[in-house]
Order: sequence, then structure tokens, then C-alpha cells
Amino acid sequence: MQILSAEQIRLWDEFTITNEPITSIDLMERAANACVNWLEAQRKLDNVFSIFCGKGNNGGDGLAIARLLTERSCPVSVHILEFGHKGTEDFQINLARLHQTTAQIRFIQNEETIPDILPNELLIDALFGSGLNRPLEGVTASLIRLINDSPNEVISIDIPSGLYVDKSSRGNPIVSADHTLSFQCYKPAFLVAENEPWVGRLELLDIGLLPGFLDNLSSENTLVDLDFARTLYKPRKSFAHKGNFGHALLIAGSYGKMGAALMAARACLRSGCGLLTCHIPSSGMPILQTALPEAMLDIDRDEKLNTALTADLSKFNSVGIGPGLGIEDRTKTFFLSLLKKRRNPLVIDADGLNLLAEDKKNIPLLPPYSILTPHPKEFERLFGPAENDFARIALAREQAKITQSVIVLKGHYTFIAVPGGMGFYNSTGNPGMAKGGSGDVLTGIITGLLAQGYTSIESAILGVFVHGLAGDMAEQHYGEVALLPTDMIECLGKAFNRIAAKS
Repeated sequence: MQILSAEQIRLWDEFTITNEPITSIDLMERAANACVNWLEAQRKLDNVFSIFCGKGNNGGDGLAIARLLTERSCPVSVHILEFGHKGTEDFQINLARLHQTTAQIRFIQNEETIPDILPNELLIDALFGSGLNRPLEGVTASLIRLINDSPNEVISIDIPSGLYVDKSSRGNPIVSADHTLSFQCYKPAFLVAENEPWVGRLELLDIGLLPGFLDNLSSENTLVDLDFARTLYKPRKSFAHKGNFGHALLIAGSYGKMGAALMAARACLRSGCGLLTCHIPSSGMPILQTALPEAMLDIDRDEKLNTALTADLSKFNSVGIGPGLGIEDRTKTFFLSLLKKRRNPLVIDADGLNLLAEDKKNIPLLPPYSILTPHPKEFERLFGPAENDFARIALAREQAKITQSVIVLKGHYTFIAVPGGMGFYNSTGNPGMAKGGSGDVLTGIITGLLAQGYTSIESAILGVFVHGLAGDMAEQHYGEVALLPTDMIECLGKAFNRIAAKS
């Protein structure tokens, strides 16, 4: 699913109006009906509604919703921001229609005419939509503060008023919605953590925009959903053998942190690689040999650390490094030697990233199309701070080009930046996955996919998706609070089966 900018959304509306064909006022009616149908499905029609409208097309949506609610015998009051202009043509048409109903219509002209909010009112925000490009101020900002200070449920139409679609709105007055009813597709604003307090629960409503518009659309952002994941997945052939699915090497673990190595190794095997060798400190041998007999071991000469690799790197189809590794000097020396020797892509996570960040002049040593999987703090240590989430995503995109690496910026809607400039947002996962060890599982999955012949980009995208999907399946059984990374590993089979299914 493509993620569209404010301008692309406007052009999609125009394309539909021209090619369906449909008038703009009828398209607005379709959007309003979708919102009211959602309200009805959520059993919210027994409320008293107070609807706040600007004079643009978002306000026109609000007026149409108000009229449709009165037709369902709902008590409705409408409050229109009065800025001395008539508003858009579709706004004016819907205002004339609303005058023929029982809705109470009032105008907000200054601070004194801002209405009181009654305790029993459900508030609908239709002040400003996707086209906003400046901070709200004056009477509008005061109105937003009043809405946000009230305990009432708030539903925003299209996007919470005050929120920009394509850039950070941090510090601006923004309506804090409990629900956002948006149309047809995801917007960048919905996919960043800094906007969570404003968006609330997002509901995407289909209003029948013509899909043909997307056929020739070039968008730099894609949402990875089940359909997209299925285009990447490679079914197994009946006569396949273990040699067809690659040999992965995981360099992981240190004294007291062998659990990270074990989780990464188990996830790697569950992701389908044919063979797995784990390079671990000698103290970890009984743990891995007992808990995961399917894995082969390459034992370090040191009891507690990874310090030197004796195995021939050329025999491995993929190499992952980092989970539980530690950042001691001898491990750092070992890590740098690996960077110099390995010319095929590496999967680097956790302490591997921390070692890389200790001396940034080593970043150019990364083999092309290596996969880096930082959380925001690790990303900051590697590439520097960013003033907001949009800036961090832009920096990830830039650094993916500069380093010729795939950067997996972990979080809700994990963002994957690739060297060609494209960005992919992941749609799976839940807050229950926010536990130590989840990243180790992801490293194992990606390393296993890379061993099987998936490209670095495919491995990162599919790995992140299946990791989140397994987390969602585990959450259904254990709930968010009790969910463990090992539960996710046990659900990987079900997750792959879901992707492999045709429907």
C-alpha cells in the first residue's frame, strides 16, 4: 500500500472526480456517509454531537456529517470558524443544505463566541484537513485548547486539526483525538511516534477513490502489508534439500548474555535457513548445544567473549553479528577484522552497532547492502541526533544512500530505508513486543532469510514483517503485558504459513 503526501491525496481526489466521473460535492457526500456509517457501527449515534468546522473542504465534510446525523434524529450543534470569507464552494453547498435541518448553527468570530463544551457532547473536529501548512493561532488555537482540556470524546475527520501531513508539527496547537477517521490510505503523519498523542486510534475508511490513480504514481514510501509480503515470499520446491536454503553464521553472546545468542539462533532456524553455525564463547557451548541441538557451534578460544573467528567466512551465505556480543576491546578488534574481511552483506544489531558507533570512521568499511537494525538511541549514536521523527526518517534515508546499507529503524511502524532512496513502513507488531530480546529475534530472522537467497532489501522487509506478524499472533494468546520474545519465535511457523497462504 502506497503512503501519499498531501499533494498526492489532492490529485487522487481530482483524478476520481474527472475519471469516475463524480462531482466534488458528491465525493464529499461519500466521505461523510462513510464517517456516519462508522459512527453507527460503533454504536455512537445515541450521543449529542458538537461539530467544529472550518470553511474549507474539511469543514464541508463536517457539515455533511452534521446533516446526515440529523437525518438519523441525532441532536447536533455546529460551530463554524468565521474568518470573513465564504468558504469553498462545496462548503457553501453543504451549509445551505444544513440550514434545512434541525441542526443548531453558530459562528465563532472571536474568543467571546467560543462555545462552552457540555459534558454529554461527542466532539467532532472538522476544522482543518490535509492541506494545512501553517501553525494555528489566535481564536483557532484557543478553541483547540478548549477541546483538548475537555474530558469529552473527540473524533477528528481526515486528520486532527493542526497536524501536518508531511512534516513535524511538534510544538503546534493540535487537536488531541480519540479517533481519527481518515480516508483511503495512510498519511506519513500517522506513522511516526511523535504524533501518537494527537491521532488516537486510526480508522481508514474506503470512499471509493479510483485505484487507477496509483498505477503510474511514484511514491517514495510504501506500507508493507500482507499482500506486499506475499510478493517477496519464495515457496519451497518439493525436491529441495538443506543446501538450497543456505548456511548462516551468527556471531553472538558473551558471559551472562547467552540468552541473546540462543534467541537469535532459534529465530534464524525458524526462519528457514538450511544450516546454522553459531560462533560463541566457550562458556556458552553447553547452553547452545543443549537448548538448540540443530545449530552447529564454532567455539571461541576465550571463555567469556568472542575474540577471533577460525571458520572460513567464504562458506557462509549470511553473517549476523551483535546479539549479546558485548563491547570489550578484544571483541571490538574482532568486529573490525570482520568488517575488513567480509565483502558480502552483514546483518548488524545491538552491540555490533554500538561497536560501529564507537569509531565512526569505520562505517565506510561496511560491506555494500549490509543490514543495520538500530532502535532510535542506537541510530543516534551511529548517525547523530535528529530534532523530530520526520528528521530522523530523513536522516535514515540519507545515510542508507551514503553507506549503501539497508537501515531498519525499529519502532512501531518500523521504517526501512534502502540505498535507492525508497522507504518502507511496516504494518505489523504491537506494544507487547517492547521487551529485551525482541531485537535478537529480528536479527536471527533477517540473517536466516539472507542465507536463503533473499536480497538484503527483501530480507529486511520480509523479516520485519514476519517478526511483527509473529508478535501479533503471540499477543492473541498471551496478551501484550505477558508476551515474551520466545513466544514470538514459537509463532514464526504460523506467521510464515499465513504469508504462504493464497488468501
